[in-house]
Amino acid sequence: MNRLNLPFAGRLRTCRAPALALLAAALALSACSKPASRELQAGSYRATLELPGNKTVPFGLDVAQEETGKVLYVTNGVERIRLDEVEVTPDRLQARFPGYETTLSAKVRGGELTGDVTLVHADGKVLQLPFNAKLGETWRFYPDALPDNADFAGRWDVAFTDGTGRRTPGVAMFDQSFDDVTGTVMMPTDDQRFLAGEAHDEELRLSRFDGGAVVLYEAKLDARGALVGETWSDRGGAQRFVATRNPDAAIDAAAFASRLRNPEAPFTFAFKDLDGTTVSSSDPRFKDKVLLVTLAGSWCPNSHDEARLLVQLDRRFRSRGLEIVSLMFEQHAEFERAVAAVQRFRTAYGITYPTLIAGTADKSKAAAVLPQFDAVLAYPTAIFMDRAGRVRKIHTGFAGPATAVQHDLLAHEFETRIEELLQAGATFAESTAPTTEPPLSP
Repeated sequence: MNRLNLPFAGRLRTCRAPALALLAAALALSACSKPASRELQAGSYRATLELPGNKTVPFGLDVAQEETGKVLYVTNGVERIRLDEVEVTPDRLQARFPGYETTLSAKVRGGELTGDVTLVHADGKVLQLPFNAKLGETWRFYPDALPDNADFAGRWDVAFTDGTGRRTPGVAMFDQSFDDVTGTVMMPTDDQRFLAGEAHDEELRLSRFDGGAVVLYEAKLDARGALVGETWSDRGGAQRFVATRNPDAAIDAAAFASRLRNPEAPFTFAFKDLDGTTVSSSDPRFKDKVLLVTLAGSWCPNSHDEARLLVQLDRRFRSRGLEIVSLMFEQHAEFERAVAAVQRFRTAYGITYPTLIAGTADKSKAAAVLPQFDAVLAYPTAIFMDRAGRVRKIHTGFAGPATAVQHDLLAHEFETRIEELLQAGATFAESTAPTTEPPLSP
């Protein structure tokens, strides 16, 4: 029996040796490997948000280690937005966007972030969009660029059509370097701010996320050379559009300008400031002053662009007799919540001029509390008043810095008007009627 068993026992030992070796190797590898890092790693990430309808909206996200700790930079083309309200734990990231109520929350797993972005909409309703970011990816839409793509650079006449069939004109302005495309789209009362994306053969995709809005464009050239596509946003749903090349493209925006019902009557206001104290146009502080009153909202990206300019104008002209007042129309009907949102807005831009809580962002409700207007058509809207309290100009909408030259022209127009109104005796006695100007044509 022993002689019969020995060879068999030897074969068992011979077969088991490789298995033991493999097990030992596996244990060694397991001992050397580490779980995915839960530390937020510095570097560049490709970030995405998911709009309803499974539309992916990419944007750039940089994580940097600074003296005060980790900070984030959200990038859309040339715009780089710094987020310094950042809380980092070993496995979680929390951040808030400057001037907005928008927040970002994500789990940290190695070089990947997963979570959501929360935006506040009308009536304080919250929209949560799935968020993802991967370290080391620098492309926006297409991981592999094509060597030859259609040329989308230049100006385009754009016609938008929403789900009800309502049409809105626009002007697209694009710059292109190889497959990289940046630019904006001017609308009758605002612009789409900094869009960034890529050309891919005859396709064009552009996106933007800046804390205030989530925007996506997808289009393709048709046989006639027209750009046909669709755009989506977190607020406006979807719209189809057709764009045709036109180096002289412009918008006739006269129909989109707010007007006074009675141009001879003074424009008056009386609303509470952030402390709950009523501030009125008849207050002594405004007597014999030039007033620039703006209708704005802390939720509105174009109001953020306007605020940057107003802060500069306030610093430059206040000592000479200019008073700026912002009537804020917010997403919240509750006074305390509206105050908190406006305070973030003030802090982001260093605003020291009065910001009054005028009501909710609904334009029909805004018109009801400003009965001197025929309608409130856009945020922001700027009202220029002379030292006698007479309205001399109404500018509906705002062309932001993404419009480049157009923004510079608008800033110069604001400065020129203020200078004229501040000059002694410059009350435009030759005309008592205000000039009602739509946004400058792009």
